[in-house]
Amino acid sequence: MRREILAAALGLAATSVQARGDLPPPLPTYTGAYQPQGVDERGIWMLADEDERRLRDSQAVIGDAALNGYVRDVLCRTIGADRCGSVRIYILRQAAFNAWMTPNGTMVVHTGLLLRARDEAELAAVLGHEFAHFELRHSLASYRKRRGAGDIVAWAGVLASGAGTYAGVRTYQSIRTGALGGVAAYGRDQERQADLLSMAYVGASPYDPRCFADLLGRVLDEADATAQGRRQQSTRYDRVAFFASHPTTLERTGYLRAVATDMGKTGVDEGERYRAAMMTWRPQFLADQMKLDEFEGTDYLLGRLAGDRWPADLLFARGELYRARGNPRDLVAAVGFYRAAIAQDPGNADAYRGLGLAQMRSRDPAAAASLRTYLKMRPDAADGAMIETLLP
Repeated sequence: MRREILAAALGLAATSVQARGDLPPPLPTYTGAYQPQGVDERGIWMLADEDERRLRDSQAVIGDAALNGYVRDVLCRTIGADRCGSVRIYILRQAAFNAWMTPNGTMVVHTGLLLRARDEAELAAVLGHEFAHFELRHSLASYRKRRGAGDIVAWAGVLASGAGTYAGVRTYQSIRTGALGGVAAYGRDQERQADLLSMAYVGASPYDPRCFADLLGRVLDEADATAQGRRQQSTRYDRVAFFASHPTTLERTGYLRAVATDMGKTGVDEGERYRAAMMTWRPQFLADQMKLDEFEGTDYLLGRLAGDRWPADLLFARGELYRARGNPRDLVAAVGFYRAAIAQDPGNADAYRGLGLAQMRSRDPAAAASLRTYLKMRPDAADGAMIETLLP
């Protein structure tokens, strides 16, 4: 029995999918309005339904019809109108780069993803990846894998307690590590499967498949900048951790770029359409990003969004970022960013506010004029009384 348990644990630890060098699989046959099958899946869906009810009523969900309609349109162009009909999208005000999908057809898109994507093609690849998890029923498979690993660990513990020897305890620890590591490896396989199926969706869509690797490459660079600011080790690892649930972003970037090259397909990115759709919301997304207090990562992100031309909203956001850190040299830089933003957008009252506050901290006598301009432009400002107390 010990040998059987050990063999099962080793089986759990084995990986079966190698995405590198593979071409995207053919699209699965669409099965229409899928309903959960069996006790396990019905239970998982019941929990997902309860979570969706709470999500639907959450104040953190953005209900703007235009934004939601746009994201749905991108999804439908990616996976097709038939598949798209089974998805309910919720846009969550969360600055982290993420999206996820539950077994019952709930797709959650973080505003941090919408901020970081530069065009429709990049958003399409991530949405396709999350839908792939749904279409492949990964949640059910993961649940069964975890339950199987838990059974192995429990029986191994019973045998180890009966053995009463150091060797028995060591065997139990090895089985436990192997079983849990196998669950993690299985999760990494699922991520690779979802990556490949996402590339198949994008390949059948109007979008350029090279976009996925481009987006993940920038996310990796941002993570490295954030780690540097925290005085932590770089996240640019070429080896996956034993208990990691995802392949490394570096590995994914590499094989996705290779897959896109092997596909030999080009397509559109719809960058202008994407920027137009995000124009109203980007200031709010940027403000949420500022609250993370990640100077280096945010500064990198702003630079990637700007490219070779800094628009007024990014200049203002950079001024806010440097003013928040508040070193004397940062305040000088912030003043420059605010002035550049005002030169492009003279009606930006918030830029005058930030300019005045940065000047005041630098003991610049011009601060009063900047703050008075802000109060004149915003006579009903919520912080008007506080700003008045700062004026001579």
